[in-house]
Amino acid sequence: MPFEYEYEYREAEYEQTRLSPLKTIEKPKSFTMPELAFDKIVVVTRKTALEELIERYNSEAQARFYIERLGDSFEEYASAHQAFKQSLDLLNRSLPDLRCQWIDRSFLANFLFGPKDLVVVLGQDGLVVNTAKYLDHQPLVAFNPDPQRIDGILLPFHVGLSQKILSKVVSGHYEVDRLTMAKASLNNGQTIYALNDLFIGYCTHASARYRISHGDQSENQSSSGIIVSTGAGSTGWSRSILTGSAAIVEAAENVEPCQQTRDNYRFDYRQETLVYYVREPFVSRSSQATLITGTIQDDQPLLVTSQMPSGGVIFSDGVEKDFIAFDSGTTATIAVADRKLNLVVNA
Repeated sequence: MPFEYEYEYREAEYEQTRLSPLKTIEKPKSFTMPELAFDKIVVVTRKTALEELIERYNSEAQARFYIERLGDSFEEYASAHQAFKQSLDLLNRSLPDLRCQWIDRSFLANFLFGPKDLVVVLGQDGLVVNTAKYLDHQPLVAFNPDPQRIDGILLPFHVGLSQKILSKVVSGHYEVDRLTMAKASLNNGQTIYALNDLFIGYCTHASARYRISHGDQSENQSSSGIIVSTGAGSTGWSRSILTGSAAIVEAAENVEPCQQTRDNYRFDYRQETLVYYVREPFVSRSSQATLITGTIQDDQPLLVTSQMPSGGVIFSDGVEKDFIAFDSGTTATIAVADRKLNLVVNA
């Protein structure tokens, strides 16, 4: 049985922070978590770009030679690596007196988080996203290791505050924002979760073929795939789709770019809705393009039935290697997930 927290609602004054969306739900609320005895702390990190280069070229000297031979600067890789290692050392010295386990992002798919784990992420926003779909109700504390290079939209805390923040969290004095997630459920029993977005389509750049149904509308389509975005993901892939589409329309109609329209892309990451976009739909005798975008709510999930004999996939949050097969006859129900990310935002 999964461990479940009892959440206590409280009214809170809403402040615009880096995590605050441009569009907000009326009267937003945080959640005060009860005191909890954590079994252990799980720290999630990922290799730096320099470490990946060394892994590829066997040594730092060979990596430097390769990068500089192509005319690029190696110093940026070295500088970013050093900044991360300093933050990593600071976090290590700030950890409370609890059992601690360190894992790399590459092991997330095979790692089983315990119901009383406190999850700590040190890395870019994408690492929070990659970790979220493997959690149940565990709180997640995210630290920004390098504010000069990392935006930190999903990283509320500077690593310099790690000792103070973690001591409060361990004692139960903290609040979380509950970020909405997406879920794809297949008729063969498989499921996949996403904090930012789901991709539904073909595994390469070939056209994806499927039947899409939303509300009382349904049609066959051929496209580059479907993107389903959460509020947290509305600043990512879906924003790129909207930016590109707006620019194409403006150029075709020879009108001045409207920045207000382009900026009207973000919605609250706590909002219980998803948005879908069909990428590059192709109209033919056997495919239509009327269901191009829409809002997914509890009473109106998105249904997609694969018409691809092989190569159909659904993956989440940009991790192509972590996918579920979506071949002919398989139907995916896309809806708001039954779980959320409990992101610690105050302690």
